[in-house]
Amino acid sequence: MSQKQMKEAFVSNHNGTSVLEVTQGLCLPAFCILCRGLLIILSQYLCSSHTWRTRLFIDFVFLIVPLVATLTILSSFVLLEHLAVIILGAGLFYQIYCRRTYYARIPVQKILEKFLKISLESEYVPAISCFRVINSAFTAVAILAVDFPLFPRRFAKTELYGTGAMDFGVGGFIFGTAMVCPEVRRKYAEGSRFYYLTKSLYSVWPLVFLGIGRLVIIKSIGYQEHLTEYGVHWNFFFTLMVVKLITSLLLIIFPLNKSWIVAISIIVLYQLALDFTPLKRLILYGTDGSGTRIGLLNANREGIISTLGYVAIHMAGVQTGSYMFKKRSHVKDWIKVTCCILLTAISLFISLYIVQVNVEVVSRRMANLAFCIWIVASSLILLSSLLLGDIILSFAKFLTKGAIVPCSWKPVQPSAISKKHSESLVSEAERKEPSLCLITAMNRNQLVFFLLSNITTGLINLMVDTLHSSTLWALIVLNLYMFTNCLIIFVLHLQDKTIKFW
Repeated sequence: MSQKQMKEAFVSNHNGTSVLEVTQGLCLPAFCILCRGLLIILSQYLCSSHTWRTRLFIDFVFLIVPLVATLTILSSFVLLEHLAVIILGAGLFYQIYCRRTYYARIPVQKILEKFLKISLESEYVPAISCFRVINSAFTAVAILAVDFPLFPRRFAKTELYGTGAMDFGVGGFIFGTAMVCPEVRRKYAEGSRFYYLTKSLYSVWPLVFLGIGRLVIIKSIGYQEHLTEYGVHWNFFFTLMVVKLITSLLLIIFPLNKSWIVAISIIVLYQLALDFTPLKRLILYGTDGSGTRIGLLNANREGIISTLGYVAIHMAGVQTGSYMFKKRSHVKDWIKVTCCILLTAISLFISLYIVQVNVEVVSRRMANLAFCIWIVASSLILLSSLLLGDIILSFAKFLTKGAIVPCSWKPVQPSAISKKHSESLVSEAERKEPSLCLITAMNRNQLVFFLLSNITTGLINLMVDTLHSSTLWALIVLNLYMFTNCLIIFVLHLQDKTIKFW
């Protein structure tokens, strides 16, 4: 076998792992981000400010290193990782509570009563930004790590049925993008539907360019491909393009708050088509029933047809985003939101079990009903974990004078105290200081980070014999690769640069 064939075989024909293991791995970064925030608060007792190098190091150690470890050497010890992170978080919180500068002589019950009355302000919902960054970082680590032997094969993309950790990447990316799409952020004025449609059509040209560019480069250099992932010519950029076009049209026709109905309708009809028409046979075996790749549809049947499932995921993300961006500020309101999202996720996991037993198991290749339920449920579990972490972090900031944590809520005294200009519990410096934050940097240039990760992954695969690399060498390469990508994105952020392709 050639090197290309060996690498293709190495990432093919896998059956995935359990839904529980993927969920455990997804929730770990949420707790790591909480610990990172608590450490930043505690460190401010010792020094008034951090340099950008210190902040980049802290963010990298708490966000990236645990992801690399979880997907490689610690893949079998995820529960122990959770326990270690929870113990670390509890210790940091205890130290903050003991050193608190506000309410030092008040019992904890009274402190909690006061905390529940305050407001939380932010220019955005921090949990959504963290969700998008976690998914981007996870994808960046996985697309290179999968080529090394230390990456567990059960985490790789599944061939036909099953839930691999990498299967979540594409669905999670689409769900996260949908939560902050222009429709959710009310970017276009009501009544200007033609203008909105024109802007939507214009915004997909970079995806067309990137998809064609990737196709040309991959074919010209003979880079390894997983044929049954999207097909011969199709790739993720083309899927994003089609999803963007279809959902833009749907959101012109249907109200934003009915997105969940559209999502359910699409995926149920699609599953019925898979079960009662030749559509499933077409995806698996082509038009002639023997797996032919002759013709545009046969060559790219997985990528083209599975787009329907991703459209449903996008519409579910739109519904979630519109719910998250509703105007609310009080802590009690956000606790209710967290509980609501968590209960919805649990309900979806129960539905997933019923669907897998009675209808069909998860299939990323077809993006079927079970796959869509799994992606949405897993996304909501991660989102609820991040919201819970944000609330705990807000409580820690509530206790500490002048606490500054980038990409988090700012505790604010009730408006009854000061109607127009509420007295913020954090110093004015937080508003003026540049946000030295890897999470903000990655969220700001997410597509650039994704492209950079793909390019550097390709270069490393061309230069390094990944199939025969030792564990130590693989870990060094993975961490250097992620640090390089993060450093570039962080420097762009420090220079106040947002790179857009439209």
